[in-house]
Amino acid sequence: MTVARPRSRRTRLDPEIFDLPVEKMRDGYYSDAYFNHTRAALLYDGRRPRVVMQVFQKRQAMLGGMDEAIAILELCSYDWSGLTVHALRDGDRVEPWETVMTIEGDYTTFAHLETVVLGTLARRTLIATNTARVLEAADGKPIIFMPARHDHHRVQTGDGYAAYVAGAVLGTEIGVTSDAQASWWGGRGVGTVPHSLIAAYGGNTVLAATKFADWAPEDFRITVLVDYDNDSVRTALDVARALGPRLWGVRLDTSSQLVDRALWEEMGDFDPRGVNERLVRKVRAALDEDGFERVRIVASGGFTVEKIESFERLGVPVDAYGVGSSLIRGENDFTGDIVMTDGRPTAKIGRRFRPNERLELVE
Repeated sequence: MTVARPRSRRTRLDPEIFDLPVEKMRDGYYSDAYFNHTRAALLYDGRRPRVVMQVFQKRQAMLGGMDEAIAILELCSYDWSGLTVHALRDGDRVEPWETVMTIEGDYTTFAHLETVVLGTLARRTLIATNTARVLEAADGKPIIFMPARHDHHRVQTGDGYAAYVAGAVLGTEIGVTSDAQASWWGGRGVGTVPHSLIAAYGGNTVLAATKFADWAPEDFRITVLVDYDNDSVRTALDVARALGPRLWGVRLDTSSQLVDRALWEEMGDFDPRGVNERLVRKVRAALDEDGFERVRIVASGGFTVEKIESFERLGVPVDAYGVGSSLIRGENDFTGDIVMTDGRPTAKIGRRFRPNERLELVE
């Protein structure tokens, strides 16, 4: 995995890195039609109001997507030089109703971008916030960010960066599973020996693992899934004996509908399905007794903040967690309000201009 290190103030990403569909965004292709209609009506009337738009959300969150939102304004507005933008930074902690960005200038030059700016902030902040919560629950243990298979491929790059930012802020190791997810910060995807490779070798986990090790570079952290035969203790030992020092870790990923063979004689006073405390402890004990104390255990399969918190509270001997779909679930909606027009307060009833001294001028 690549280690994400905290920095005092992260440099904003170059707008070109986002590879935006500039012409389509400028034409309002991705915008709610009413914003395009609003701009057209103002231009038809010859009215070019100078406004202050204030952007906020309503949760405690870790901000994501701000550099991307700024890039949209810079590259897709009709007069970036005429706009004055103040903003927080990716990775900043934000409070409910706190202003995260203000945009001041001729409204007709950026009215068509409200949809994409707010949508970008909503998506990336959701990912950054969810990842931060998981990292905090894991109490410093590494996390593998694994939601790529649960969503459309076009979201991978920005989501991976949002997860990376959360790791950097918290100083915790985080790995992503695709090169796309790692591209904005110059990393590479990481991964384990998957079920598909095991299946390609006739369901023989040891054979698949040894063939993988033959291919892998010497510095590759080889981690092997050991639940293919639903016998994680035996498979973990077999793989450890076969790979020796090449094995970095084993990954437990038992389905929530299955009970691992190692627990068949112990059912009755706990939920034996999936990856649970007793299964992890059995795998750890077996590896230790056979002299494989250095082999790590990665736990995955349905892990949420609550399940990780439970494992940590119980002292379950997990060395890293793989977390997937729970990282992309939920909502973190943003709102953009025009609060000043031509120097006069114009916020709608129930809203008001909320200055924020933490905002920085975007240059």
